[in-house]
Amino acid sequence: MKVLSLFAVALAACLSATTVIAEVRSAPVAYKDGGENLTGYLYWNDAVEGERPGVLVVHEWWGLDEYARSRAEQLAELGYVAFAVDMYGGDKVTTHPAQAKEWMTATVSNLDNWRRRAQAGLDKLKSLGMSDDSRLAAIGYCFGGATVMQLAYAGADLDAVVSFHGSLPLPNGDEAKNFRGKVLIEHGNDDAFVPAERVDAFKAAMSEAGVDLTFNGYDGARHGFTNPDAGQFGIDNLKYDEAADTASWRAMLQTFNSVF
Repeated sequence: MKVLSLFAVALAACLSATTVIAEVRSAPVAYKDGGENLTGYLYWNDAVEGERPGVLVVHEWWGLDEYARSRAEQLAELGYVAFAVDMYGGDKVTTHPAQAKEWMTATVSNLDNWRRRAQAGLDKLKSLGMSDDSRLAAIGYCFGGATVMQLAYAGADLDAVVSFHGSLPLPNGDEAKNFRGKVLIEHGNDDAFVPAERVDAFKAAMSEAGVDLTFNGYDGARHGFTNPDAGQFGIDNLKYDEAADTASWRAMLQTFNSVF
């Protein structure tokens, strides 16, 4: 499938609205961050007319894979416009932890560039003309959870950010005060990648900044608990947890209902 221009995406939306059977549509969308070529994926439900809330979806450290795209598709089924953002560029996707760590480390090593790359995805979502720009949220998984928190710290114009098994990065100084939306954290209490001291420090920083925070911790849940394929990578701390997955998705939808 060719990457669609903005005009082609809009045209596809118009054409899909004329079909007899409404369904979720998707289209690859080319955009840039500086000189880097990126490709995200837009999902929308042509049964919904007019502008609707937009949700940015940020992938795990594996890259923009089918899992991240499936979450965007689920959101579209519920009537949102969802844009699965590309944080690595070059169609980079892997199932090898060492490679994933290398790409993630390169991305997060420069905080300004990391935040700019995420903001480029949000700007692209807003530019496509399907979403109501007064109703926007961002969700992220693992590396993506840390990324949406960086958007919050940078003061992105979002009503809510939702982190699923993210690393809970701490703000620099009092920059958490830049965010006026809701923060929802969905965390596995048995996640060995995030020590209890980090959880306590994160909660304290949010409280000090006056952030509207909801923190849900799930006993027995490890890192990657929302991804049914988490256990296939040979890492003991990665494990799917159906109960935590279901509960965390429900909590996200409750948050969206409260802000949109």
